[in-house]
This record gives sequence, structure tokens and C-alpha cells, in this order.
Amino acid sequence: MKEIKAVIRPSKLLEVTEELHRIDGLPGVTVSEIRGFGKGRAKNAKDKIVYEMVEFVPRVQLEVVVNDEMVDEVVNVIQKFSHTGNTGDGKIFVVNVEETVKIRTNERGKDAI
Repeated sequence: MKEIKAVIRPSKLLEVTEELHRIDGLPGVTVSEIRGFGKGRAKNAKDKIVYEMVEFVPRVQLEVVVNDEMVDEVVNVIQKFSHTGNTGDGKIFVVNVEETVKIRTNERGKDAI
């Protein structure tokens, strides 16, 4: 199993989630509003937020845990539909998941996702 975390522009959330909905067997997606900065430290960002004298840009984080065979499809959808070609488009991280437990049923592993 893998966890895919993607940090994208808020303006791309609708496009990305609509396309993710089209993937058969996708177990679900968690969406969080976040803020941060990259190499440019948000200095030239038009949508920056200043908090305690530190500049941040608003972003959205998507999180999904999938079986290994779905990783490429999910990553490709996120990359394609979040891409603008401009600095600050975001990042996608893919990490191994050691264990998953479904709280309601106590199912574990692949059955839990």
C-alpha cells in the first residue's frame, strides 16, 4: 500500500477531485486546507498570507491510500489536472504504508482501505 500526498493550488481542487472520482476502486480522498512556502519563500506570490511577519501561500493537501497497482494512475491524474506550468504548482509525495486499520470493523491491510 502507498500513501499519496499532493500539495496543490486551491484553484485546481475541483478539476483534480472530479478526475479522481472517475477512477474505479479509488477508496477515498482526504482534503485539507494548508499554507506554507517553497524555495521562493512566497516573496513574489500574489496570493500570499502574512502571519507573524512570515509569508505563506495557501494550498490544498490531498491524501489517499491505495494499493500499489493504483499509484501510477492516481499520481498521473493529480499531476495532469493540477499542472499550470507556473512556479508553485505543488508537489506529490508517495510513501509506503506499513499498516492500515479500519476503526469501525477492525479490518487490516488491503481490506481496510
